[in-house]
Amino acid sequence: MDSNTRTELEAAAFRTLVAHLRERTDVQNIDLMNLSGFCRNCLSKWYASAADEKGLAISYEEAREIVYGMPYPEWKEMHQKEATEAQKAEYAAKHPG
Repeated sequence: MDSNTRTELEAAAFRTLVAHLRERTDVQNIDLMNLSGFCRNCLSKWYASAADEKGLAISYEEAREIVYGMPYPEWKEMHQKEATEAQKAEYAAKHPG
């Protein structure tokens, strides 16, 4: 497989992942972190970092809007629930410090 085709496939997979995460608002970021070690915010940071490596000025907040499909405060207000004590304890155990 040539480099351009691989990049196109990776981009398509990324778009599908972002679309899936936008649809699955019932899955909280803490659940993603506890199960997979990354969440929508991580994906946003990786996006902003990749842009920076290419010399593009995309802020973390702009990257969040790309991943969430809306400004993060709006998404948070609409979809984010308070983490349970069990979720917080699991997060603390898996991500010390």
